[in-house]
Amino acid sequence: MCGYGWGWGNGWGGGGILMTTLLVVLVVAVIVAVVFAVRYLSGGGSAQHRGGPVSEGMRAEDRLADRFARGEIDEDEFRRRITLLREHR
Repeated sequence: MCGYGWGWGNGWGGGGILMTTLLVVLVVAVIVAVVFAVRYLSGGGSAQHRGGPVSEGMRAEDRLADRFARGEIDEDEFRRRITLLREHR
């Protein structure tokens, strides 16, 4: 015989398939972790993933309240619009 290797073919022994599988799983796990980290750090996801329609509605109400506070709309206009927003939730 040649005198090198362990008689299992490629010199890795019986763990060649196991090592390859573990390496692939490790690479996939690192890629998934990087994707999640980038999405988390960039504030990723749409508004629906962060709170859905309720948070969208609250932002519309907040913008309306800001316009009222700045004097862009009067009280009657504010009340009319806030009522419409709340009816269409």
